Amino acid sequence: MLKKLNIQNYAIIDEIEINFSSQLNIITGETGAGKSILMGALSLILGERADTSILLRSDKKCFIEGVFTIDSKKEVKKFLEENELDADDELVLRREIAANGKSRAFINDTPATLQQLKQLASLLVDLHQQFDSLELGDSDFQREVLDALANNQDNLQSYQTLYRKYLQSKKELAFLQEKKASFNKELDYHQFLFDEFNEVNLQEDELEHLDNELKLLSNSEGIKTTLAKVYFDLNESERPVVQLLKQLTNQLHAYASFHPDLQKTIDRLQSSQIELQDIADEIDHINNSVHFDEKRIEFINERMSVGYKLLKKHGVKTTAELLNIQKDLEQKLQAVLHIDDAILSKEKEVVELLQQSEKIAEKISVARNKQAKPLEQKINELLIQVGMPNAKIKTEINSVVLHEFGKDAIEFLFDANKSNRFEPIRKVASGGELSRLMLCIKSLVAQSIDLPTMIFDEIDTGISGEAAKQVGIIMKNLSSKRQIICITHQPQIAGKANAHFFVYKEIKNDAVKTNIRLLDKDERISTIAKMLSGEKPTAAALENAREIIMN
Repeated sequence: MLKKLNIQNYAIIDEIEINFSSQLNIITGETGAGKSILMGALSLILGERADTSILLRSDKKCFIEGVFTIDSKKEVKKFLEENELDADDELVLRREIAANGKSRAFINDTPATLQQLKQLASLLVDLHQQFDSLELGDSDFQREVLDALANNQDNLQSYQTLYRKYLQSKKELAFLQEKKASFNKELDYHQFLFDEFNEVNLQEDELEHLDNELKLLSNSEGIKTTLAKVYFDLNESERPVVQLLKQLTNQLHAYASFHPDLQKTIDRLQSSQIELQDIADEIDHINNSVHFDEKRIEFINERMSVGYKLLKKHGVKTTAELLNIQKDLEQKLQAVLHIDDAILSKEKEVVELLQQSEKIAEKISVARNKQAKPLEQKINELLIQVGMPNAKIKTEINSVVLHEFGKDAIEFLFDANKSNRFEPIRKVASGGELSRLMLCIKSLVAQSIDLPTMIFDEIDTGISGEAAKQVGIIMKNLSSKRQIICITHQPQIAGKANAHFFVYKEIKNDAVKTNIRLLDKDERISTIAKMLSGEKPTAAALENAREIIMN
């Protein structure tokens, strides 16, 4: 609820502070006293734009601050947490407009954007002014009214969870189908490439190994000649190196005992002789394994020719890269084989989710249709009470494709003059009709929807007498559960107030200023009497005013 409103340097308001009741707050005053100025100031902390023309004094900034209590407002606290704003039980919204036109907004003393202020204010205050289109013409609000009366909240939550899953699965199915179409376009080409790889049947590092083998075979004669000569020099020449080392070792061995380091040298010579003998044997083995093979060379050349063509075709340099391409092609071909199964599985999932969503949507729709006629009847009865005897409302519910809130398109239709020509409310209802219609509707759903503070600006246009009295009764009942602020010219409505504020003009320092004060009981009687009979109320008017307040 709006606990306190502080306004400084706005239009013809110097400085005022209003402490509101938690129930029905009535604001009255002469025409032109400044009631609409109050609403204009309030709209600034609700996120409306402003300009410097509203400043009373150009050397001083304009300041509007609203203090709200939010102890039971879960949506408000959620908004504050999501926007990293302090979430206490008391909330302060503030606007400051400097002389240069610069505007600043604050939420709990933290700078905020105008959009943030507007979003938050929509959770705190319902401001209904003459000639506003109001949310009453909004199909979302109309649906919320029916759902509140039908207690659809739990079913709606379950439905929306399923519906979002359905949309996600439908999106995934479309992706798979697009993927399949893409696969099909390239399937033949990928199959051709894969068959080409299969036909060649490359082994790991094959081309590199073949290249090395070809070099060996191509140089086999030179290699064998060199190996044979080395082996001959080591083991079979007139003075083979191995035999020479053996002889040298034997010569030194006779003197090994005469010098302490000589044995070490002998040992090294023996090791060298053994190592060279082993090398000679290995060279002989290698020499025997090297053979010139013309057919093998021809085979390798043909094999490498095929391999090099694949390397060039795919723009790579190694056998490993070619094998990776072959593996990737195989995976793509396998994906084509498996994607049909994936599509069938996803199609089944989509159908199941759609059926489950439709089942709950049907329950929601049945509940809405069940409430439509009683809603029409109750509102039409209330319209008679509030001075609109010729007006009727009709609820139109049409089945449409599934959407976020079910399978229904909901529209409130309105006929103001018994013409039997019902049109959407937003097209035909006037400002005053909309305000009273909104009051009737919200009085019905007040127990089901957590409504914010409701502010009605001159809801009484075009009514008086019994109709005004009934509007006052409806407001009074509505205010038992939530805060109502109403600007009115009707004494029957003013008499229902829990707090009655009077707006007036006064002259201060040769300037006209708007001010406001909370009336006590005697002042209320006098004010209402003036509303009944004029500036100088009669005794009968005073008695009538007393009776209105007492009743």
